[in-house]
Amino acid sequence: MSKPISILLQTTIPRLEDDWHIERFSLLRSFLAGLTGDDGAPLFTVTARDRAAPGQPDPVMSTLDDSHFQEMWLFAVDTGDGLTGEDCAGISRFRERGGGLMITRDHMDLGSSVCTLGGVGAAHYFHSRNPEPDPARHRIDDPYTHEILWPNYHSGANGDYQEIQAVGAPHPVLSDPAAPEGLIRYLPAHPHEGAVGAPKGDTSARVIATGRSRVSGVTFNLAVAFEPLDAGGPAIAESTFHHFADYNWDPAMGAPSFVDEPPGNGITTFAPARRSTERYVRNVAMWLASRR
Repeated sequence: MSKPISILLQTTIPRLEDDWHIERFSLLRSFLAGLTGDDGAPLFTVTARDRAAPGQPDPVMSTLDDSHFQEMWLFAVDTGDGLTGEDCAGISRFRERGGGLMITRDHMDLGSSVCTLGGVGAAHYFHSRNPEPDPARHRIDDPYTHEILWPNYHSGANGDYQEIQAVGAPHPVLSDPAAPEGLIRYLPAHPHEGAVGAPKGDTSARVIATGRSRVSGVTFNLAVAFEPLDAGGPAIAESTFHHFADYNWDPAMGAPSFVDEPPGNGITTFAPARRSTERYVRNVAMWLASRR
């Protein structure tokens, strides 16, 4: 019997009740913790936490390479100051020793502290830092919330789902034997998705999935995969943390008060969308630990 995979779910902000603190990802935590293998034993042990006080090294992230964790899912929900240099160094050493990373953020400059992370950080494009290389994509894709500037791809309302497309040879994290074509088809929607892309010159990275804006029809990248190499473990760069948030899996769970767009309910009324999302989460968790 294999030992459970140890996962850290981590935000880049301290506990702030009216914000995207770690308890707003409780459905993800419960789902991962409840998964079992063929022998009935748990596949994962899950630790979920917010960062310590900002402006100083976080005691867990800055020493992540010395921890027992095998993978970290980082929800960058800060406005640019979520990670210190020491935090980034600890996370980078963690990946260098083979740890798996899932790094996600949101629209405009939300989560832009991940830019200081080597490798995976370069896959995340923001408004003020590391903008998308193609200037033609510097556009406001969501005309409804005027204060949010690019990138802000509109894949649908919170609480609804989007249909996604595999890019190139289907990546293992997109496998879904129960789906008609054997691939993940749906993920939660969000009206302000961020932007990701394969960093230039990094041959280990490629875009594996895209979505389509329901406003402009433009195709945008949803996920970039970094294959494991001798110099580093596997990683995923995800366009928005809303693919994993409680509010996007079940709008009845609520959101911070500053979220004022009316939610949908497609994710709760169309069972294949929730099942597809959960399959994707399982796949990512297994792949980041180099298991199938």
